Amino acid sequence: MEVPPGSVTTYADLARAAGIPGGQRAVGNAMASNPYPGVVPCHRVVRSDGRVGGFALGQDMKESMLRAEGVEVGRGRVSKFEGRLHRF
Repeated sequence: MEVPPGSVTTYADLARAAGIPGGQRAVGNAMASNPYPGVVPCHRVVRSDGRVGGFALGQDMKESMLRAEGVEVGRGRVSKFEGRLHRF
């Protein structure tokens, strides 16, 4: 499963796609233990309400990585969230 650059998905959507309904926390834990955050794009996974959420390298870095891919972020939220949302 891959989320294209410039898009985001949610922890819940990723959990459902992996066959773990209700497994948002498990997805978050997996993302937090990603040893290659610059290579495996876990920064593209956000909260269901559009908030950016946590990141192993810090929220500022997550926002910066999203912006570098063309995703607008303001006040810790993805701007135009529904338009950026990638569903599996």
